[in-house]
Amino acid sequence: MPDRRESNDAAITAQLGALIEGIESADLDALMRLYSADVVSFDVEPPLQHVGTAAKSKNWAKVFTFFEKPTYELRDLTLTVGQDVAFAHAFGRLGGTLRGGPTVTGMWVRATFGFRKLDGVWLITHDQVSVPFDMSTGQGVTDLEP
Repeated sequence: MPDRRESNDAAITAQLGALIEGIESADLDALMRLYSADVVSFDVEPPLQHVGTAAKSKNWAKVFTFFEKPTYELRDLTLTVGQDVAFAHAFGRLGGTLRGGPTVTGMWVRATFGFRKLDGVWLITHDQVSVPFDMSTGQGVTDLEP
């Protein structure tokens, strides 16, 4: 019988798997079920923060206007799990087939997810995506590989 830690790790890993499935199927409803109503997202595009599922849904909807068939990959996932709070960090890459265009691999970003266990379900309450930048130019560095 798995212990509570293993069970929680598996549940969070499953939620991140569902996130990937939701992105790759462009299913906004499925994606929004993974977030708490009060999610705070620090994404790569302005503004500095997106608050609530309506704002998060607009972000994903925008992605789906660019991609006909999106792909998403997480690499080097690390979990830290408590009883009802957890966080995960990984490298993420959004790519896919652009609408009316070529297939692109995308760029690797740093991704962090904060989870809370609410009514027995692990939901994303915070996420942050960042791109390293070159301090001498102020430009993002988008060609790094994990």
